[in-house]
Amino acid sequence: MLFYRAALPLSHRTLTFVSGLIRAHRRDMGSVWRKLDPGEQALLVLVYLRKGEPFAEVGAGFGVSTTTCWRYVGETVELLARRSPKLREALREAKRRGTAFVVIDGTLIPIDRIAADRPFYSGKHRMHGMNLQVLASPDGTILWVSGDLPGSTHDTAAARIWQILAALRDTGLIALGDKGYHGYDPTRRHVITPYKGKNKPESQKDANRAHARLRGPGERANAQLKTWRILRKVRVSPRRIGRLAKAIHVLQNHETTTG
Repeated sequence: MLFYRAALPLSHRTLTFVSGLIRAHRRDMGSVWRKLDPGEQALLVLVYLRKGEPFAEVGAGFGVSTTTCWRYVGETVELLARRSPKLREALREAKRRGTAFVVIDGTLIPIDRIAADRPFYSGKHRMHGMNLQVLASPDGTILWVSGDLPGSTHDTAAARIWQILAALRDTGLIALGDKGYHGYDPTRRHVITPYKGKNKPESQKDANRAHARLRGPGERANAQLKTWRILRKVRVSPRRIGRLAKAIHVLQNHETTTG
């Protein structure tokens, strides 16, 4: 097997942050010895999440087995995911900071599944995957990432499952959504979507253009998540995708705020 050195486009502070979580976890559980120290384990996990390479390849690069690599990643992802905010917590913090509105958007995380797995198939995207709901601030900062649902779940149905409208009402915030959320909030007081249909009056066309301009930067949140290549084609159990996305949310915001 050949080995090579490679760069990882992340700051040293992010490595220090993850290392600290692992070090504290080992101390709390009384772990005496492991083949990799906390810094090396943190780097292994960041490589896996950022580059999306299989466990066997990442493990070989760090001199550990595939099983050990899998265990290190699972442990660290859980430590990170626990730090991802709950929905109402995230919205209350956004409100406290004076955020005028949030952007709601759904994204499909592709998975490696066969055609028989119909619940995972998204007709919209024409591929198998898992549905995630993401709330972002107007500048694209990720505020909250939902758990995972089968790819066949419509964005409106997903929003109902996660009770996003109720959380928006409780915090007094509004969300701008795309046409996929049309009808979710019949009052249009808390979830505002573009006008649909052809031959719309000019006033509605103007409103749609303004809506698109306001949503544009916030839509970058999903693109930020997928700069972590593990979310471009997930090979692990689909039911782990929500935890992976929450962990990446924590890492992405830490990288953005400290980088």
